[in-house]
Amino acid sequence: MHDYIASHIGEIAALMTAVCWTFTSLAFESAGKKVGSLQVNIIRLVIALIFLGIYTAITNGNFFPANAGMHAWLWLSLSGLVGFVVGDVMLFQAFVVTGARVSMLIMSLSPPLTAFFGWLILGEKMSWSNILGMTITIWGIAIVVLARSAKGQKMHFNYPLKGILLALGGAMGQGLGLVLSKLGMKQLDPFMSTQIRVIAAIAGFTILFTITRRWPMVFKTIKNKSAMIRIGTGAFFGPFLGVSLSLLAIQYTSTGVAATLNSLTPVLIIPLAYFFLKESITFREIAGAVLAVIGVSIFFIY
Repeated sequence: MHDYIASHIGEIAALMTAVCWTFTSLAFESAGKKVGSLQVNIIRLVIALIFLGIYTAITNGNFFPANAGMHAWLWLSLSGLVGFVVGDVMLFQAFVVTGARVSMLIMSLSPPLTAFFGWLILGEKMSWSNILGMTITIWGIAIVVLARSAKGQKMHFNYPLKGILLALGGAMGQGLGLVLSKLGMKQLDPFMSTQIRVIAAIAGFTILFTITRRWPMVFKTIKNKSAMIRIGTGAFFGPFLGVSLSLLAIQYTSTGVAATLNSLTPVLIIPLAYFFLKESITFREIAGAVLAVIGVSIFFIY
């Protein structure tokens, strides 16, 4: 059993990442609707930095990643800005506009986009199955977000177009951020790598909040106990545990395999949304989510 785990640590880490994304997306959706997505973003990163600092202090003797070289700082910082600031700002607002369940379904496009950026930046190969897999994934998403009008003549969106585009932007940010992370981390500890990404993202948000003068809203959010519990939960499962596990996954397996297993979130989130959030789930939505995951699997496995 131990040998099996050791030989499949990348795949196991990727699967656990999907579980983490399921919990964190629901927590951040709830918090974002209470206090606003931008405030949730910066607070969860600060909380995550504390978690990461404690972990690296125990494992490496330093609260901050003092042993990382300039190469790691450069690319991981850029990854943090692209993934956490640009990508997550869009994704978190999509949570508010369309909900976590549909947003995470659209995020199924992140693995194909990751592979595309991997081909573009890292020289990783793409094949005919990539195109087939992407087509099936898009088909699965379309089944959920598109519907015929009452007269059956024209198509319309079941969810706000703004939210769909925001989630798509989040998928692009996550895909590019993951590839930049692989470029920068090499053999660096995944938790330390995540810490660098978080530090860069906090710096980016600090500049943004200073320019837009949103700090009073941040301090108001901190006083909201209910929202802070949700943000803290999301921070633990998201930028601390989830992101670190995703980096561990791509360190021990290909970005494609890792992204495929990560894409299970849209399916895992369905029972939680149904039983705990009491959301109405249709067969069409279940079929679309499953089809999207099948498309991602075909994209990388065949």
